[in-house]
Amino acid sequence: MKTKSPFVLFAFIMFLLVPAMAGLKTHSIFTSNMVLQRDKPIVIWGWAEKGQKVSVQFGDESAEVTAGGNKGRWEVTFPAREASADPVKLTVSSGGETLEMENIVIGDVWVMNGQSNMAWSLGKTLNGDFESVQAHQPLLRRLKISTNEQASPQDDIPADKIADGGWVETSPETAPGHTAIGYAFGSRIQRALQIPVGIIENARGGASLEALVPIHKFDDHPLAAAYKAHVDERIAAFDPEAKALEKWERALQRAKSKGVPEEKWPKKPKGAEGLRSWDIPGMSPSDAGSCYNGMFGVFKGLNIKGVLFHQGYNNAMSSNCRPVRYRVLMKLMVEGWREDFNDPDLAVGVIGFCAGSIPQTAETFEDWTVSPAAYIREAQRLGLGDAGNPARTAFLPAFDVQIPGLHPSKKRAHGTRAARWALSRIYGQKVNWDSAQLVSKEVKGDTI
Repeated sequence: MKTKSPFVLFAFIMFLLVPAMAGLKTHSIFTSNMVLQRDKPIVIWGWAEKGQKVSVQFGDESAEVTAGGNKGRWEVTFPAREASADPVKLTVSSGGETLEMENIVIGDVWVMNGQSNMAWSLGKTLNGDFESVQAHQPLLRRLKISTNEQASPQDDIPADKIADGGWVETSPETAPGHTAIGYAFGSRIQRALQIPVGIIENARGGASLEALVPIHKFDDHPLAAAYKAHVDERIAAFDPEAKALEKWERALQRAKSKGVPEEKWPKKPKGAEGLRSWDIPGMSPSDAGSCYNGMFGVFKGLNIKGVLFHQGYNNAMSSNCRPVRYRVLMKLMVEGWREDFNDPDLAVGVIGFCAGSIPQTAETFEDWTVSPAAYIREAQRLGLGDAGNPARTAFLPAFDVQIPGLHPSKKRAHGTRAARWALSRIYGQKVNWDSAQLVSKEVKGDTI
């Protein structure tokens, strides 16, 4: 079937995007109970009616700015502050409207990015109940961004994509919903440093690495650019109504083959009904930049301390395993983070891919040497190394705690290992941490 006008696709995608903003608003990343990054300028922004004066009061400091641009965007910057657990109030006023956010503290902000093994909650993991009952840490705060993949970079996060209405303090009641790795990491950092720590969860289950790379970075390498061109071709050829009809026809045939009564057969869609992001080129969590557009890059401008990354399963499937491209994209991803968040020294820890296949042992090593997972782990390590700045990066091997399956339940080990690295190398604490490095190799016959 020939494609419909590109305006049909455009209108369909726009229907899925964030509604137009009206009235005074701060970016959704700003809520009560949040943690703002210490020792860096404090940037606060949002939207108001174009031309309106916007007054911002942060603690005992104030600033005034005029909303401008096509969308009435405004932004103010306050001087950097040292870490402090003293609660600060943020008040934003314009045109008779006032927004107030309370209990804001200053500390370190870390982003937890990747796919489902990073998103996996503490309550579902081994010893999660034991960790949760000890989680009396009001200075460990968490903001969780739900699935929000988009075909183009976004300005804001829809309110329904922010879990629990915004930032929450950690307690035995809230801890089970935290990312298990993020909790294990953040709770140990917070206790060691005795400062507020903020964890932003924005991992997307099923995401391929391609979807997590900043969209503008695909032009920086021929291999990445060729892949992006292929995605663009699929976008140009996409017919949403034809895709919806195709899905319906498959579902109908399945229902008939299973003997489902006719009155329970799926209904024929009207237009593009029934499509998910997976079905839409450019929005699929397998496509270039889609998850970054709506879940990470969407809050660029906020100062952060670093990123923990844990991903790999979707790229280790045999049909998707392209370790050479993965290595290129890993480098571009880290570079893109540092560009978008204006920090060439942004700390980055990559927790090695651990799910899938079986643990390699002395008995099984030869059989599993060609496992796709092994190639992805190598590409993660090499790609991170290609990004440079080894004093601020680390590949954190995870294979020694692997157990078979899509979602291994051992998550605490990954978070604590990452905390060891951060405390030792990023914070200069007296904590032992090191990672094995290949120094040399010698080939003798069919052995190394």
